[in-house]
Amino acid sequence: MKLLANVMTLNKTDIYFENMFLCYPLLPDSCPKLHRLTVVKVAIYILMVLMILTTVFGNLLIIISISHFKQLQSPTHLIVRSLASSDCLLGSLVMPYSMVRSVEGCWYLGDFVCKVHSSLDMSFCISSILHLSLISVDRYMAICDPLRYRMRVTNNTVTVFITFIWLFSILYSFFIVFSGVNKIGLESFILQVYCVGSCVLFFNKQWGIICPILTFFLPGTIMSSLYMKIFYVAQKHAKIMSERVTVMAARGLKSQSSVHRERKAAKTLAIVMGVFLFCWLPIFISTIIDSFLNFVTPASVFDALVWFGYFNSTCNPLIYGFFYSRFQKAFKILISSCIYGFIDSSTFTFE
Repeated sequence: MKLLANVMTLNKTDIYFENMFLCYPLLPDSCPKLHRLTVVKVAIYILMVLMILTTVFGNLLIIISISHFKQLQSPTHLIVRSLASSDCLLGSLVMPYSMVRSVEGCWYLGDFVCKVHSSLDMSFCISSILHLSLISVDRYMAICDPLRYRMRVTNNTVTVFITFIWLFSILYSFFIVFSGVNKIGLESFILQVYCVGSCVLFFNKQWGIICPILTFFLPGTIMSSLYMKIFYVAQKHAKIMSERVTVMAARGLKSQSSVHRERKAAKTLAIVMGVFLFCWLPIFISTIIDSFLNFVTPASVFDALVWFGYFNSTCNPLIYGFFYSRFQKAFKILISSCIYGFIDSSTFTFE
């Protein structure tokens, strides 16, 4: 009897500890929690919180700067402000919930909120990518066709394109998630892997091709081709300016300044494009591979790739802050006004 009692006690203890590692201990079909050391879990939380704060407040600085200073309210900067709005919403409405799901391995908010979260996630990410593509078109026209740029590209024109990007991103994302077209043909597979506490977006072969091409490879190809053209023109201008330095000694200082600006512009474009590809290319390649190879990518690896995509929204305000002098000045004014009180922005110029 004593031996039987000990066995029962051990069984209850095993069940107790087993339930401790379930998302919903009282449900038999609950997802298991991710087993991580507390130190590792805390470190991941700290890293993700810093990333979220940088994304939200960095993009808020961009939004406030462009809204507050009239000198920054050009068509290009209106696109940048809309991009920052998309990245800021991603950081505030999507990333915190994704953080808990990534670290704990559980989704605690139910299937409907999961669908809303996935829709918003897709919407803001697609919007961010399309805004970056629109900026490349704007910069191409400004540098390669400057005479017609001022007539064709106005605040009203840009507003129309921005509105289209937002409408397309939201309608497209919510349609896919709530209609379930992305899961047609995967019903048996989803039934096998489903558990209470999961929030995963699967794509069948058709939408595993359509989504990456439409939302990444097409705008990414436009960006790449236009930035390569801009990079070539900027390098050509820099070379011409360098030759003028040797020919026109009297204007040497001015020419050197122009050369520096052209080379800095080319360097900034290379960084923008490099960060964009580094952050987004892996997740879209993985999406295509998974849809054809029965989702071979491990969940933890795929989750890490999602955060690489999020990282692009963190980097965007840092790129503008570090490489564009106008934003550097605007940031200094805004931060100083927060610390020391109100400062009249009309006394500052952005040259």
